[in-house]
Amino acid sequence: MAERPYILLSCAMSIDGYVNDTADERLLLSNATDFDRVDHVRAGCDAILVGAETVRRDNPRLVVKSPEHRAARVARGQHPSPRKVTVTEGGGLDAEAAFFQAGDAEKLVYCASSTVDQARSRLSRHATIVDGGQPVNLRRVAEDLYARGVGRLMVEGGGTIHTQFLTEELADELHLVVAPFFVGDSKAPRFVGDGEFPWSQERRAHLAEVRQVGDVVLLRYALSPRFGTV
Repeated sequence: MAERPYILLSCAMSIDGYVNDTADERLLLSNATDFDRVDHVRAGCDAILVGAETVRRDNPRLVVKSPEHRAARVARGQHPSPRKVTVTEGGGLDAEAAFFQAGDAEKLVYCASSTVDQARSRLSRHATIVDGGQPVNLRRVAEDLYARGVGRLMVEGGGTIHTQFLTEELADELHLVVAPFFVGDSKAPRFVGDGEFPWSQERRAHLAEVRQVGDVVLLRYALSPRFGTV
């Protein structure tokens, strides 16, 4: 089996497990101190991956914001921000989205085989389009990223992507931040969807760290024997 990057999943959720509400504006689940912590984690990675729905719904920039963190990357001979990666079955992404327009780090779009040509015609000026399989196979994506020099990958959602990485046992570490409030709306998106997860009552995930960060709590889980090795 080909090698893959060390994969770290990062998510913030409400007490009742929601990562957003149903309003138009994004729900802020964390605080300034924790946002800086996430920025520091980003700065230590080679690439950041989000799903296409996150690109469309949240329009994330996915750049390292802190001048200090950016400078530290440059001092290590790296680009100021990690590469940006997204996964899409249909290829229907807006070239004007912040994913493509914010920052000059390399952008990679993994598409289903049947939509690669369409995606290249629309997005090739802004990103490298890669055949991810039919349907997109996340292990294939991870192995291709490793071949491109990505040793540490940060996955920032959304729920479908997190579910796939977890159920396919591709995650080495999970950072789960819990905000001190409830959303209480079953129509809102959750951290993960339905699936057969490797961790159960019989096989519990190892809680490696609990840290209070202002008014939120960080739960850091070790999900594979590779935890902490990269």
